[in-house]
Amino acid sequence: MTDRALFLPVTRADMEQRGWSECDFIFVSGDAYVDHPSFAAALLCRLLESEGYRVGIIAQPRWQGPKADTDFLALGQPRLAWLVSAGALDSMVARYTANNKPRSEDAYSPGGAPGFRPDRALIAYSAKIRELSKNKPLIIGGIEASLRRFAHYDYWSNTLRHSILLDTKADLLIYGMGERAILEAAGRLAAALPLQRDGRQADEPTDPVLDPALLRGIRGTCWRTGKETAVPEQAVRLPSFESLRRDTRSYDRHFVLQETNTDPVNADLLAEQSEARFVVQEKPAHPLSPDQFDRVMELPYTRAWHPDYDKAGGIPGLQEVQFSLVSCRGCFGACAFCAITFHQGRQIAVRSQESLEREAQALVKMAGFKGYIHDVGGPSANFRIPSCAKQAEKGSCKDRQCLGDAPCPALKADHQDYISLLRKLRAIPGIKKVFIRSGIRYDYVMLDPDRTFLKELCEFHVSGQLKVAPEHTSNRVLSVMRKSTRETYTAFEHAFTEINKALGKKQYLVPYFIASHPGATLEDALHTALELKKSGFVPDQVQDFYPTPGTLATCMYYTGRDPYTGKEVYTAKGARERSLQRALLQFNKPENRKLVLEALAALGRTDLAPLLLGKNKR
Repeated sequence: MTDRALFLPVTRADMEQRGWSECDFIFVSGDAYVDHPSFAAALLCRLLESEGYRVGIIAQPRWQGPKADTDFLALGQPRLAWLVSAGALDSMVARYTANNKPRSEDAYSPGGAPGFRPDRALIAYSAKIRELSKNKPLIIGGIEASLRRFAHYDYWSNTLRHSILLDTKADLLIYGMGERAILEAAGRLAAALPLQRDGRQADEPTDPVLDPALLRGIRGTCWRTGKETAVPEQAVRLPSFESLRRDTRSYDRHFVLQETNTDPVNADLLAEQSEARFVVQEKPAHPLSPDQFDRVMELPYTRAWHPDYDKAGGIPGLQEVQFSLVSCRGCFGACAFCAITFHQGRQIAVRSQESLEREAQALVKMAGFKGYIHDVGGPSANFRIPSCAKQAEKGSCKDRQCLGDAPCPALKADHQDYISLLRKLRAIPGIKKVFIRSGIRYDYVMLDPDRTFLKELCEFHVSGQLKVAPEHTSNRVLSVMRKSTRETYTAFEHAFTEINKALGKKQYLVPYFIASHPGATLEDALHTALELKKSGFVPDQVQDFYPTPGTLATCMYYTGRDPYTGKEVYTAKGARERSLQRALLQFNKPENRKLVLEALAALGRTDLAPLLLGKNKR
C-alpha cells in the first residue's frame, strides 16, 4: 500500500496533516485519482504544487442526491479557483459505445466499474459548483472542454449544442495541453488576491466577484462575454450558432475555420456568437520546450492510484501506462476521424533523451517492474521531429496537410533521434525489453529512405505482433479518411515480412479497421472483406466509426459533405447498415453469418457466400 501522505489531499484530514486550512485550487475530476503524468489531474495539480500552490483533488464526486454537497465541499472552498475536468475521455465516450449503448466498464474508475461519472460531466459538475460557490472563479479544461469549445454536433442527442463554455457558465475554458495556460491563470488570480499572514485575502471580501477581464488574453483559452464590444476587433468571426442551425453549409465553414486555426504561429483569434452571447478563442498555446516538458514529466508522482481504491482492486487504466514513457505530443498525421489536431496541434513537442533515460532508470527501481517498458511514444510514436524545416518558424500550412493521403513534398521523414533514444533505453541495466505500442505511422516509416528504424523495430521492439492501422482497403475511402493508400500499407507489410524473415523471427502485423466511416459504402465493406479473405487475415478488432466532437469525419457525418470541397460524402447512419458493414469486415465470426448473408443479398452478390462463409452458408 502506498502512503497516502505522498498523494495530494483528497480529504480534510489530508489537508490538516499538511497544516493547511484551505486549498488555493480544488480540482474536480471525472476520473479516479491516479498520481501519474498520463492522468491530467495529477499532472496539472503537481505542476501547480511545484509553483507553491496548495492543491486538492475531488475525484468522481456524487453529483446528485443528498451526499453531493458533502462530496463537493470535502475540501471546503478554494481560495483562488475551482478547476474542473470530465477526465481523460469525453464523458459521453466514457459512458457509451459507438452505437450509443451503455458501457459495462470504465477503465478510469475503481475496479473498472461504470456509473462513477455523469453524462456531460463538465455541465453536471459545474452546475453543482455554481450552486455551492457562486462567485469563485470556475475554470474548465480537458478533452471534453477542448473539443466542445465552440458550437458542435452532438452524436448522442443528434443535435447541435452550444459551446460548453456557455452551458457550464465557466469563467475560462482551457483547450489543448493546459500547462502554460493554467500557470498564467493561476498567477493572475494569485496577484489579484494577495495573502495576509493569517492566510486570508488582504482587504478583500471573503468571496469577491471576479473581474471578467482578469483572465482574458491567455493563449490556449476561451472566454465568454455578453458584450459585443468586448470581442477583439481582430477576431475572425465564425458562423453564429443560429446560422449553424439554419444551414449545414455554415457548419462546413465553421469547421474549416477551426481546423485551420490550430497552430500557435499562424492562428487567428476566433469568435462565435450565440444570440446575445459570445465565445472568444485566444490563439493556441505554444508547445512546451523540451526543458519544460521534461520538468512536467519528472515531478514527484507516485505513479500509483490513490490507496483509497485498493479495496476495489485499483484503477485498470493505470496498468497500460504505469511502465510506459511519454516521449512526444502532437501529431501531423491528419486522420479525419481523430481530434488530436484540435487538442494537441500539429507541432510536435518532445522530451529530451536524458529525461526519458532518467524516467526509465526510475522505473527499474519500482516495485512490480519486471524489466519491460510497455511503450515509448505519444499520439504517433515515431514523430520526434518537426514535419518540415519551416513548421517551427512559419507554422503548419493552412492549405495542406503534412502527411494524410498525399504527403507534402517538404515533409522530412527521419527516425535518427528516435533510433538513438531507443538504443539508449535498451542499454539501461535492468531493462529487458522496450516495446512500442502507441502506434507506428507506417506511412511515415516508408517515406524514410533509411530502413534502420524498421529493422531495429522488428529486432528489438515487437512482442510477436505489431498493431498498425490501415483502417480500410478502398483508396477512395482512405482518401476521405486522410489515410495513406492501400499500396503504401502493402509495401510496409512486405518490408516488415522480409526483415523478419532475415532476422529469423516469426512476427506478424495486426491491422485495425474502421467500419461505417464517412465515405464507406456497403460495397466498400465487401471489397475489404474480399481483400481480407485473400490475405488470410480477418481482424479480431473492428471499430465502428464514432462521431465525436472535433473531427473532420464527424463534420462529414453531420453535413453529408466534405467541408473543404463541398462534395457529397456518403455516410451509413442507420444502425442496420452499420451492423452489416461491421459484419462483412468480420465475416468469419459465426454470430455474423446471418448479417453477412443479408449484406450479400442487398448487394446482389450471394454468389460470394461460399467464398466468405464456406460450404455451410446457411
